Amino acid sequence: MQPILEVSSLTKLYRGSGRGIREVSLRLEAGDIYGLLGPNGAGKTTLLKLITGLIRADGGTVTLFGVDRSLHHEQAMANVGCMIESADFPDFLTAWQYLRQSARFYPQVTEQRMEEVLDTVGLLGVRQEKIKGFSAGMKQKLALAAAVLPRPKLVLLDEPTNGLDIEGTVMFRSLIRRMSAEEGTSFLISSHMIHELEQLCSRAGVLAGGSLKIEADVSGLVLEGGTLEDFYMKQIREKGELQGA
Repeated sequence: MQPILEVSSLTKLYRGSGRGIREVSLRLEAGDIYGLLGPNGAGKTTLLKLITGLIRADGGTVTLFGVDRSLHHEQAMANVGCMIESADFPDFLTAWQYLRQSARFYPQVTEQRMEEVLDTVGLLGVRQEKIKGFSAGMKQKLALAAAVLPRPKLVLLDEPTNGLDIEGTVMFRSLIRRMSAEEGTSFLISSHMIHELEQLCSRAGVLAGGSLKIEADVSGLVLEGGTLEDFYMKQIREKGELQGA
């Protein structure tokens, strides 16, 4: 079966600091929920930006749904939703206006779908309020709503639970599980909330020093009596990457 996402030998190094990623390769299948773990500065956000084309790679390839993103960007990204780094919105818009602007890129998105995603994230009741009055958690929910609005087949999420309260975190888990099980949606999630990832993810990878050190089946770790946190800390210690984590 053709993978949803295939990253091959992806490399991006920043001048001066030398930080970035080196020769990273991974793949996601339909319905995968993949957790990307790593210390601060390990290159997690850089990897997500490279996958979406927000920054240019020094080497390697990104293939989405069998399409080389560097050659056919629009076609490759047509079924991808993303939320990368902190949510940033024009404060003068309402939540409804923002989603309506986002929907212009997806002809299949209806007002009913807009209401559905706002209801799912708990913002339907405040859809006519200006975003400038939203808390950080409310903005995070709106960013998540925009990411899943067109029913994408792959969703990339960078620290998606930042700012969310307990109810918001429970909503997030429920949404991810439902989309994966019912719609076959794949997720690549970068997060420091390792206990959340343990509950959600089918697979996980540890990114440290700009390289993908190891991948593991999460359910297999749990069945063996371990935890994702134990697995992560073991890999970081062995690779000498604990400083700055």
